[in-house]
Amino acid sequence: MKYKENKLKISNSLTGEKEVFESILDGFVGLYVCGPTVYSHVHLGNCRTFISFDVIYRYLLHLGYKVRYVRNITDAGHLENDAEEGEDKIAKKARLAQLEPMEIVQRYTLDFHKVLNQFNNLPPNIEPTATGHIIEQIEMILEIIDNGFAYESNGSVYFDVEKYNESNNYGELSKRKIEDLVSGTRSLEGQEEKKSPLDFALWKDAKPEHIMKWPSPWGLGFPGWHLECSAMSTKYLGEQFDIHGGGMDLKFPHHECEIAQGTAANGQKPVNYWMHANMLTLNGKKMSKSTGNTLLPEELFSGENEVLGRAYHPIVVRFFMMQAHYASVLDFSAEALNASEKGFTRLMEAVKMIKEVKTNESTSFDVDGLIQKFYDAMNDDFNTPILVAHLFDAAKFIQAVQSGKETISAADREKLSEALNAFVFDILGLTEISEDNSDNGSLDTVMELVLQMRQQARENKDWTTADAIRDKLNEANIVVKDEKDGATWKIQ
Repeated sequence: MKYKENKLKISNSLTGEKEVFESILDGFVGLYVCGPTVYSHVHLGNCRTFISFDVIYRYLLHLGYKVRYVRNITDAGHLENDAEEGEDKIAKKARLAQLEPMEIVQRYTLDFHKVLNQFNNLPPNIEPTATGHIIEQIEMILEIIDNGFAYESNGSVYFDVEKYNESNNYGELSKRKIEDLVSGTRSLEGQEEKKSPLDFALWKDAKPEHIMKWPSPWGLGFPGWHLECSAMSTKYLGEQFDIHGGGMDLKFPHHECEIAQGTAANGQKPVNYWMHANMLTLNGKKMSKSTGNTLLPEELFSGENEVLGRAYHPIVVRFFMMQAHYASVLDFSAEALNASEKGFTRLMEAVKMIKEVKTNESTSFDVDGLIQKFYDAMNDDFNTPILVAHLFDAAKFIQAVQSGKETISAADREKLSEALNAFVFDILGLTEISEDNSDNGSLDTVMELVLQMRQQARENKDWTTADAIRDKLNEANIVVKDEKDGATWKIQ
């Protein structure tokens, strides 16, 4: 499928409009996504963002674009409260753990890669680090100073927001007015060296106790968090590129500052399409460490949590995330995950079944029309929930062919099978989950004991206990079938 044959539309956060996508270079897409600050385990909210942009990356590749996907690692410069105060998040974690900062970076970078691999994410083409691009960041600061949009103060360099706003629109991405931002600022310690409380750091002077610091024209210091992405995206994608993505929480101030920095340094807006993935909630409430309403991927995969009560396979979780649009809030709950698990199983059975169903001289269903609906859904701002609904339509049709209620020709069977494999595996990034119970000896042993207890209850005519055991197993998606030679079980 060629990109020119499809009118892909993207909801552009910058304009607030859904726009037809036109790449800067014909056939090539430059894609940048803000990566994690590696001072702790990656949380599910981060994972949702990276999974969303993995699907976007996969679909652009499917359309035939050559994509350069850049996703950074922030390993310095991200202060505790995302402002110009507090300790570096990584340095603080290193101090508390009595480790070198780069040990913290290595530990959590490896954890980040492990989790995304479990979710079957494709790696980016380039994964630059902030500490590996200090020279590029200093060069960009010098350009911004030369263009009159930044100033040095006591060894630090600040971006002059009000000066920038005289010829540009600071707040255009987040739809905020500079007057409201000024009135909403508060006095903070150390802010007196700025011209305005809105000004943000491009380079910070390092106090003697600051561990991570580098030489610069302004003395020993470290780069501002916002600057890192501007320098790295410019180096690998150019002064202007196609798509910049990240979580909704980064829209202001991080992405707003990126626009200002890129424009101030190069004289043009750095990005044509801004995209933002929305947040996750857990059982209807915002995920928060302070309230304990939070869940790490490993806790979800292992079942070692008190929130959902059982384990879920990473691919089932990925499929669950596909059932909400990336820009919509998504709520995690056991009920919703259980429903997705059953839907995933049904879809995978259909993908296998299509290869085996009997063919006919004619097809009783509009296969071409259905496949076009797959594309229409993804071309409409990567609308995965609509795509999933159409995939279930395909599964229903395949089941009907299998039961003899519908017919399909050999050519249409091949066509539909190819489309299902492309959208289920290549684009949504799903994989088959082994149902071989022999791989789990512990589960076999436990189930043997449970079925013995249930059989004993049946022999004692204790139907209440026998039914309760069966019902509890059903809730865990374990189906028990009573046969002449005894009960059997399988994971649904």
